[in-house]
Amino acid sequence: MTDNPVFQPMSFNAPRVVVFLAFPELGLLDLTGPQTVFWAASKALAERGLPSYIRHTASVSGGLIHSAEGLVVDTMTLAELDGTSIDTLVIPGAPQIKQALAASTQLVEWLRAAAKKARRTASVCSGSFFLAQAGLLDGKRAATHWLMCDLLKENFPSIDVDRDAIFVQQDSVWTSAGVSAGIDLALALVEADCGRDIAMQVARELVVFLKRPGGQSQFSELLQSQTQDRADFDALHVWITDNLGSNNLTVDTLAEKASMSPRNFARVYKQKTGRTPAKAIEIFRLEAARRQLEDSDRNIDQIAVQCGFGDEERMRVTFQRNLAVSPREYRKRFSR
Repeated sequence: MTDNPVFQPMSFNAPRVVVFLAFPELGLLDLTGPQTVFWAASKALAERGLPSYIRHTASVSGGLIHSAEGLVVDTMTLAELDGTSIDTLVIPGAPQIKQALAASTQLVEWLRAAAKKARRTASVCSGSFFLAQAGLLDGKRAATHWLMCDLLKENFPSIDVDRDAIFVQQDSVWTSAGVSAGIDLALALVEADCGRDIAMQVARELVVFLKRPGGQSQFSELLQSQTQDRADFDALHVWITDNLGSNNLTVDTLAEKASMSPRNFARVYKQKTGRTPAKAIEIFRLEAARRQLEDSDRNIDQIAVQCGFGDEERMRVTFQRNLAVSPREYRKRFSR
């Protein structure tokens, strides 16, 4: 999701340096996904006789860096970048982000200084914690892997954590959700630089969508609701998904299904799920509508009624509020 959804390709008159930062136990796909996008973009640019990206992978001490998956990455030292005009900084995440962050104080300090000179800085997955530790996300909206949203908010309360977005742009800082979302982020960065044609060529070569915009949620609400601390309402959530077309999904009805008093249900549900019952119903309906828009040829009005919105306008408002895209545009982007 971006505050400037219509990208204006910038002048690309000289090679641009993209630096991928590495540290021990990083997530391999967090790093290699965006690297592959910029590599493919460089090929596409070279075919057109245009300046491409110069790509470096760097770490504090250089040499071989072991990823969490066990493979190693060869890196240059950060010191070797002294005097280099860096266009874009990209930092991946790690499965054990707290440990990785604690062991990377030098990298954080370098990132804090380098980001002031680079044109833009981006994180993949829990790489957002590095940006946060460097003070680059203070007062900003940001995305990260949905499993780490609470941890990010807990440790950096000034950040407006967007739990649904695939990626978020705030001025010159970009953050993305988990793992493969780094590919979506990198494609968006390439599109911002080079335009849709180049980005589309890259997407075709990598056999991925041009991008899942920030408007496509990074996880299934039903799947998310089945995590251990929310298991108390598993049966209720299944019942809700089977009855989304009903206009009687009130707190009283849900409380009765959960065998609780309305007041206690509303309190416990918000405590367990982080959402009010009304917001949960809205999100369940939204997800059901998304699936129908992706997988069926039903018209918008039919989907709106079947999913409990009542009419197309109410569904449109819900899509805009949660996904920053209309149902028709969503179908155009994601229909199979």
